[in-house]
Amino acid sequence: MKSRDAALDGIRAIAALGVWLLHVGSNTGVMYREGMLPWMMSRLGIAVPIFFLLSGLLLYRPWARAVIENTARPQPLRYLWRRVLRVMPVYWLVTALVLWAWSPFDDWTGWVKWLLLAQNFFPGDPVPDGLYQMWTLPIEMSFYVLLPILAWLLHRFARRGNKPVRLLVGIGVLPMITVAAVVAARLFEQPQIALLLPYHLVYFACGMAMAVLSVWIGHSRVIDSLAPQLLVLAGLLYAVLSTELAGPRTLTLPTLSQSLWRVSLETAVAVLLVAPFALASRPGSLRNRVLGNPVGAYLGRISYSFFLWHAPVITLQLKLTGAQPFQGDFASVAAVSFMVTMLLSVGSHHLIEVPALRLSGHRSAPAPPAPARAPLPAAPAP
Repeated sequence: MKSRDAALDGIRAIAALGVWLLHVGSNTGVMYREGMLPWMMSRLGIAVPIFFLLSGLLLYRPWARAVIENTARPQPLRYLWRRVLRVMPVYWLVTALVLWAWSPFDDWTGWVKWLLLAQNFFPGDPVPDGLYQMWTLPIEMSFYVLLPILAWLLHRFARRGNKPVRLLVGIGVLPMITVAAVVAARLFEQPQIALLLPYHLVYFACGMAMAVLSVWIGHSRVIDSLAPQLLVLAGLLYAVLSTELAGPRTLTLPTLSQSLWRVSLETAVAVLLVAPFALASRPGSLRNRVLGNPVGAYLGRISYSFFLWHAPVITLQLKLTGAQPFQGDFASVAAVSFMVTMLLSVGSHHLIEVPALRLSGHRSAPAPPAPARAPLPAAPAP
């Protein structure tokens, strides 16, 4: 699809592969060994903030354009219907299969909670084998539902004065909600708050701010010129994230300072990684050619299915081989789970995701205007 931004698809592919590698490493115990490499593997959960940031960027951009350029605003009901068709069909397939195979529930209520993406609101319930990655989807869906309301409030706030600046000021309030949620989760010992949208709102807010900037300034020459340095800085901050400063590798709860450091570093890494492509995309540049190569771009397009399938595949493989917890063979688990997950992802993408998107009337959103010297291509819908 020519209107898609291949580099952003490439970022999706890297994020999806990061989540897969994280779960291969954790299930085989490699992630808990000594050394810097296991620590860096343990922080591959940075993929989730990247996914959240991309959702904020791509979904809020039509609303930002409506404010700044006085174009028509998206219709909330139509937008929500598209989100449901984008997310739920493959989710229902994977979740139903896993619950059929390994359901820990004694009655139908557990099924209902999971099929309606309500599992995060019942933190005391058991998590079925193979669905441990699904905690992110209720947060995504919560943002989808909240976005039209946020967009309406921001639209009203930005009606007077410098509209882009006022939008950015309004969006700047959202990270404060995350700080409050992190503090509440640690001070009141309520770790389940981390399963709710307020704890992660900062990542979506950064994407929304990028959406405003992409419409307002188009192609940024400053970010373009600094792109290599920004990407190197993202890598350096990821190394800092991979230390005890950001908390333990295990399920042991971090302290308040560790939680705040982790959220701050994850936000910085996600922003530094995405900004050179969202605000200064140049198809001919080295960074765009590397991330936007045909293989990476295709993996990005099927990344949602890959994300859904990889955990059940790893779980099934470990059950079939009889591997003890945290003692599986990393190489064999990685090789087999990757190949099987890829096959399932290609099938579900083309047989379920693509027809569902056609049913929703989905079209790739046009890119924000950019100078003639460096046009900015449209980004894919999440």
